[in-house]
Amino acid sequence: MAIDYQSLAVKGVQALSPYQPGKPISELARELGLNPAEIIKLASNENPLGPSKKAVAAAEGALAELCLYPDGNGFDLKQKLSTRLGVGADQITLGNGSNDVLEVIAHCFADARSEVVFSQFAFAVYPLVTQAIGAKAVSVPAKDWGHDLDAMATAVTENTRLIFVANPNNPTGTVHSADAIDAFLRKIPDDVLVVLDEAYCEYMTGKEAPDGVALLSRFPNLVVCRTFSKAWGLAALRVGYSVSSPAIADVLNRVRQPFNVSSVALAAATAVLDDRDYLQRSREVNAAGLKQLEEAFDQMGLRYIPSSGNFVAVEVGPQAMGVYQALLAHGVIVRPVAGYGMPNHLRVSVGLPAENEHFIDALAKALAAAGQGA
Repeated sequence: MAIDYQSLAVKGVQALSPYQPGKPISELARELGLNPAEIIKLASNENPLGPSKKAVAAAEGALAELCLYPDGNGFDLKQKLSTRLGVGADQITLGNGSNDVLEVIAHCFADARSEVVFSQFAFAVYPLVTQAIGAKAVSVPAKDWGHDLDAMATAVTENTRLIFVANPNNPTGTVHSADAIDAFLRKIPDDVLVVLDEAYCEYMTGKEAPDGVALLSRFPNLVVCRTFSKAWGLAALRVGYSVSSPAIADVLNRVRQPFNVSSVALAAATAVLDDRDYLQRSREVNAAGLKQLEEAFDQMGLRYIPSSGNFVAVEVGPQAMGVYQALLAHGVIVRPVAGYGMPNHLRVSVGLPAENEHFIDALAKALAAAGQGA
């Protein structure tokens, strides 16, 4: 008799649907017989500049020791982050991307008796990890496409153990000020952990830019998560980290897998922190690209959500999947976000100027074919 192995999985896992990443260029090339060199991918919020030369050099230097396990404690990277952020190395937990850290946090501090609070239209990993551990998901309706922090604070009960807040939020790009985050944290009981996901924080500049790390000294229940995948251009190497109190970091490091960040990734991430010019170029290209896309949407009469990340969600109507498929035929990969409850939107990552223009031209053709021409 055949065994239904899915039925043997724990209850939370049985009902899970796998996370759907952006379509790779190679996959689209195979499917439609397109030249990979002529395809542009604006689907996964990757850095269009390519990697930092300093990061590449450091990664290449680490290849000679591929036969050795990496430094399981990530000493050099933690020291560099400690200096840069003004925190103790014992406050840092490294992960195989920030997703890894988010999952570790959930496993450490929530279980089937717990409630986990997050916002509607927030990052898909929050409900995924909540369901995987069998906790109760409390999705709070969004306000103007972003987190309704007051409503999220009100949703806290005696069973709440975790709150996920993405700032800026993916996929909507909305952001809350430092004062708003501060006011929110003051409403949360000390025994409820608030996970502030700042994956896109490096794209924000100026005194008004929120900085969760600066709040750690006043809120011991705060955990700030960041990544090297976006502005630092190391998505393929999967390096993320959290900053928290030493007590919380100690708990996380008990569950974190040993050697969860490779030697190549550690070397590249440590090196790229010294490449301030690369970060500045990333910010400049992103700001110009957002302006280029938003101006094009305005000209087309399309509504979009103003973004503080390196992407923008644009409303193309009920035929969004048809527009998405038409864009693929033109060699442009963007991200449908129906899975986030936004069936009329597409999320577009910022590319280089020529890539953005290619997308804009393809979008105009796709909308015209769908009978939605501006």
